[in-house]
Amino acid sequence: MGKSKSRKFKRTQFSPNNKHGNNAGEEEIEKDEEEGEGFSPADDLLEKLQSPSPDIREFACASISRLVQQTQVIPSFLQRDVVRCLGPMLLDKSFAVRETAAGALRNLSACGGFEVCDDMVKQDIMTPLVALLKECSAGFHSNSVLSPKSKDEQKNYTEDVANEAINLLWNVCESSSRAVSVFSKEGLLDVVMSCLERHSENVELAVSAAYCLQTVTEDNPELLCRLTPSSLQVLESVMMSSQSTMEHLLLRTLAAGCVWNLKSALPSSSQAETLSAVMRILSNSLEVDAGQAILELKEQESRRREEGKEREVQPCSDRPGEETGSREGDGMEEGDEETGKPNTSPDNDISDLLPPKNEEVKQATALLSAQQTSLEIIVNMCCSDDPSDDEWEELSSSDESDMCAESSLCECSGVQVLSPLCLSAEIHTALISFLLPEKVLKKTEFPSSAALDTCMKCPAWKSLVKKMHQVQCRALFCLHNMLSVMEGEALGGVVALQALAEHLSQLVFSQPEIPKEDEFLEAVTSAVRSLLQIMASRNIPQCMSPQQLIGLCEAAAQCSHTSVRVNAIAILGITGSTLAKQHHTADKLQMIGSFLLQVATKDPSLVGTGEALDALFDVFADGVEAERAARHIKLLPALRTLQPVFKAKMRKEGREKYSPDQLCVLDNVKVNLRRFISYLETLEKKPSP
Repeated sequence: MGKSKSRKFKRTQFSPNNKHGNNAGEEEIEKDEEEGEGFSPADDLLEKLQSPSPDIREFACASISRLVQQTQVIPSFLQRDVVRCLGPMLLDKSFAVRETAAGALRNLSACGGFEVCDDMVKQDIMTPLVALLKECSAGFHSNSVLSPKSKDEQKNYTEDVANEAINLLWNVCESSSRAVSVFSKEGLLDVVMSCLERHSENVELAVSAAYCLQTVTEDNPELLCRLTPSSLQVLESVMMSSQSTMEHLLLRTLAAGCVWNLKSALPSSSQAETLSAVMRILSNSLEVDAGQAILELKEQESRRREEGKEREVQPCSDRPGEETGSREGDGMEEGDEETGKPNTSPDNDISDLLPPKNEEVKQATALLSAQQTSLEIIVNMCCSDDPSDDEWEELSSSDESDMCAESSLCECSGVQVLSPLCLSAEIHTALISFLLPEKVLKKTEFPSSAALDTCMKCPAWKSLVKKMHQVQCRALFCLHNMLSVMEGEALGGVVALQALAEHLSQLVFSQPEIPKEDEFLEAVTSAVRSLLQIMASRNIPQCMSPQQLIGLCEAAAQCSHTSVRVNAIAILGITGSTLAKQHHTADKLQMIGSFLLQVATKDPSLVGTGEALDALFDVFADGVEAERAARHIKLLPALRTLQPVFKAKMRKEGREKYSPDQLCVLDNVKVNLRRFISYLETLEKKPSP
């Protein structure tokens, strides 16, 4: 049975910027269309985009921005050519219209998914977007446009428009290779770098730019050729920034991720120093106790609100309609025609389309994002660059060769800065010297119960619960990859590996029942699988009993993700292979064999069936205990019955559902099944052991 495949993470798509959600528009659209009136609010809003009033155009853009966050509404807008209608608004004379139009397109791209993003690029959204970004970049170096509010509330439209546009760019580049190509050819790297340069004045803009840059620099040789020393200097200045906020911590972490993606372009003389700087940032990020930080931030919020109540003065106004914030007509208030920014009232406020104003929630979110990003970078560091990652991480076979831990990590355009072995050794040393294995292990623990309880009690904080669990899962994936590519001695030797087994056992089996969340199951089964492989290869005893592991595998067998089921099967295969070499283990082997036979017979995927058969070959390949168990569970007749079914399923589904690489492994399993049945038939002729 092959070695488990290292996991690699891609950047996730950015979320829409409305945090509250509102399905009123969705219901209105559906109601109108069901009644067959031939009219929809989408028609009215798209028509308002042509209004001579910038206030009305802004109102239309903001309304579209809210509505497209409901996925059921998106087709209605796409049918009415919303992308081509909103595209020109990116270059509107009003900066407020530009900002809300970019926000609407950003939400459309985030909520519509990959297909909508790709369609947006096909409809040439990149042309006005590129023009807008270049204009914003030029505006950074001139007098920025400010709204005519009081000095305390002045709004820098150039930077705010740029922030929305950068987020839109990030989304389409995440989904479309054509957008990434346009990014490279149009010189948008310089635009993104100019946004990063403003990290001291506008960290939100810099974070958005860093997210975008991390996406476009991944596996992009075309962009590497356009990289200049000044770009690297910008990243260096960001990594060396000393601001202590969580947003700056996130920014430094993202910059470290960008540098890792660009490692092939770095001069060999600075490789070691740069790697050390990257590891230091990742270490600093993971060092923070997120649970304690969240409790402190919540306490800080409570104090701020108490102080605010003490200073609160009852507002008064003689402006009619201000209490309700409404006016007759289209709901817009008179605004400044020159800037196109309306006077905001409560009902007409579009602040819910912007990042949350709660500073403490923002800082907590930034911390968790920094830790998740750090773990994903380490995952990718400990992963091979094999192009077939996605296909092979779900399959293994007896004839599959083990993954090479020293695969090339630094090769671009035919120029190799450091040899694969040298770079791998440097990464290995840096991980150990910055205590990253220990810090990753700490993050695999369940989130602080106090922090979870605090967040669950407050709606504004509830979104952090999911992020805390995501950090734990990323840490488990990170542990899996480290175990796959690092020597056992580097991880602390026999004692440390046994302690790790105890830790994972507590993580899985200390709960009243095994957690059934898909992401957690995939992460924890990956880590357990890798650990058991190492311990089995070195004959190190481990604390998890076959009964416990079967309980874990039963939970995993209910998961819809094939990779989770494959991990569970591999865990039992490793355990069974170890037990087959020991004395008085026939009862345990019967238990494992029965489970594997059940999976081989009932798993909906050929991948799961193939992995279960592969595990059976390994468990019952040799040994007196294995022979005794095989006879007891009637393994031979069961496999004879399964063989024609497996062959027929391969003929029926093989080429339609599986890649050539997967079919190659499945063909291997089919051949081995025939050989294994012949082997069992030979054993049948021998006297019972």
